[in-house]
Amino acid sequence: MKSQRHQMIIKLVSEEKIDTQESLQAALAAHGFKVTQATVSRDIKDLSLIKVVLPDGSYKYRIPSLRKNGLKEENSAIMSFISDSVLSVDYAGNTVVVKCHSGMAQAVCAKLDRTKLENVVGTLAGDDTIFILMRTESDAQRLVKELNSIIYSK
Repeated sequence: MKSQRHQMIIKLVSEEKIDTQESLQAALAAHGFKVTQATVSRDIKDLSLIKVVLPDGSYKYRIPSLRKNGLKEENSAIMSFISDSVLSVDYAGNTVVVKCHSGMAQAVCAKLDRTKLENVVGTLAGDDTIFILMRTESDAQRLVKELNSIIYSK
């Protein structure tokens, strides 16, 4: 049931303007999923959904770009490359630290830059370490969760 609900949430936020937990709860109910606000909150966290500002100044939930791109067939090579090259991911404040196999950090960083990650201020890569400066600490937490899901899904 949870997996089906998560698939429906992804479909809803991709196709509709879902801007609050209440609107998501109502949309789910309209599709036969009776859930509490607490369940919706957990689902949003589980799926790493983010709120983005639309051109008109309103907000909308969205699937983070890394996860969205990872679902596309043509980007599976990028996800596989990241999975094979990255040893660990952690964060401190709004800075994400990605540890890679020796000599791989610049290549991984270039691949991550091409995925157009949400809320990245900038990246810096050395030989085996990447620093990713995020806008907020919650953005850093989300990115760590996304990267770990890729690394440990192999």
